[in-house]
Amino acid sequence: MSVLIADTACVDPQAELADDVEIGPYCVVGPDVKIGAGTRLLAHVCVLGVTTIGSGNVLSPFCVIGGDPQDVSYRGTPTRVEIGDNNIIREGVTINRGTEKEDGLTRIGSNCFFMANAHVAHDCKVGDRVSIANNTMLGGHVHVQSHAILSGSVGVHQFVSIGAYSFSGGMSRITHDVPPYMLIDGNPFKVRCINVVGLKRNGLEHAIDPLHEAHRLIYRAKTTPDQAEVILESHGNLIAEVASLLAFIRAQHQGKHGRAREKDRK
Repeated sequence: MSVLIADTACVDPQAELADDVEIGPYCVVGPDVKIGAGTRLLAHVCVLGVTTIGSGNVLSPFCVIGGDPQDVSYRGTPTRVEIGDNNIIREGVTINRGTEKEDGLTRIGSNCFFMANAHVAHDCKVGDRVSIANNTMLGGHVHVQSHAILSGSVGVHQFVSIGAYSFSGGMSRITHDVPPYMLIDGNPFKVRCINVVGLKRNGLEHAIDPLHEAHRLIYRAKTTPDQAEVILESHGNLIAEVASLLAFIRAQHQGKHGRAREKDRK
């Protein structure tokens, strides 16, 4: 099938559009944009800068993808945005391109769901099957691992890492790293328990009891990761998910302000 472009859309002739792409009314697509097969821009969507969007995505009205980073040091270099496949990007979502301070790239994985008015700042890296609810804001250089869920109106500080399969409660203020498999909320947030619902939904029932014990040791008994590892191993609970949690916490402690990636900050 051919590309469908509405009469009122403004698509630069240099843009690369694959088969079945739909560009709805009043959309703007810049010259350095590549859009994969079956992706739909419904209406009033702006795709700017050096931006690559994969296949099967749906972009709702008033999204702005690839806009300039909101960083006073940015000087107009051709930094990038890369978006994978089968993402749903709802109304008013903004995804800014990268800066020179890192690798010049903001990257979104596949099968993600960005709800209305979510913001992804420059140099963020978002994994696969991540859900980010309404009005949630990711500061610059934030990394969100796959299968994480962030509820509405969450504010995430720059250089924070959000662990895989974690759940962040609504209106939380996240200033340091969120451990994988955990449920957090609050201002400032606290680790409340393991994300049982998320584990069950993703077929990780086998990890529930070992992660319960890891949570008890680290966040209740206040043992160190090394002490917790010895106990967990002696009980036969040092499974892959627990080892991943311990590695995440060790890296967090090596950074500044509870953020592992601060140690590499330029």
